[in-house]
Amino acid sequence: MELRDARLEDHEAVAAFTRDTWPDREAGDYLPGIYPEWIEGDNRTLVADAGSEIAGIAQCVMLSETEAWCQGMRVNPAYRGRGVASRLTHALFEWARDQGALVARSMVFSWNVPSLGLTRKIGFDPAAELRWATPEPDPDAEPGLTVTDEPDAAWHAWTDSDARSRLGGLALDREETWAVSELTRENLRRAADETAVLVVCEDGLRAMSYRVRDYEHEHEDGTERYAEYGIGTWDDLEAGRALFAAIARDAAEVGADRTRVWIPETTGYVSDAAYLRAGASEEPDFVFAADLTADRTRR
Repeated sequence: MELRDARLEDHEAVAAFTRDTWPDREAGDYLPGIYPEWIEGDNRTLVADAGSEIAGIAQCVMLSETEAWCQGMRVNPAYRGRGVASRLTHALFEWARDQGALVARSMVFSWNVPSLGLTRKIGFDPAAELRWATPEPDPDAEPGLTVTDEPDAAWHAWTDSDARSRLGGLALDREETWAVSELTRENLRRAADETAVLVVCEDGLRAMSYRVRDYEHEHEDGTERYAEYGIGTWDDLEAGRALFAAIARDAAEVGADRTRVWIPETTGYVSDAAYLRAGASEEPDFVFAADLTADRTRR
């Protein structure tokens, strides 16, 4: 079995075993629909070529000078149990090291129990748990407290928050969708210039968030516009209410139909979101990390 770079002509072979990746879930796999675009750009996408079939595929992207993101790990059911995932992952680890990465991270849906076990087996450790809050866009939402767009204020609100400690400094990445990376002051300054920064700053810095992107999402019933926010953190219910109102108003201003706001997966944050009627996804997402300086990630 040969590990090699993915090619455009592999599309149908990859689609053949990824069209029904999760047969018991309503959500389908994204790979068959975006494969040609997915393998382009600044990444390393490997396939395990078994000759007559593709046995597996995985991709690694550099999110910063030292952070790599592993995604799209899929193994053809006919080749499971043969170490395909481990070979692909460790080859991507080596590529990431060559780019200067010190850590590689990945995300797994909490319901995907087999992948949770596999992720641990191939060299990743638990890193963070997050969930989406989903406040409705509302052009008339009133925060009730002072809200600023000052990125340095957002940075200090973030560094003083328990969310930063719980998440190891991670938030939604600005460039790569469905990826997290270390949130920096420069990230927030870029957001202030290009998207939006929201800081509740009455009687102290009490809450913060920032918009990473807004985009069109096509599905069977039509097209919806989403606004995504890299993190949401607040000190108390009053500040949380103000933050979600500011998010709802900002989302409406960019014409969004729906929002997604990363929040830490804790009893406090999730129950606060529910109490404030900000909505929440049904299940959390788990982030894993592999220390690329450790011997056990070398094969």
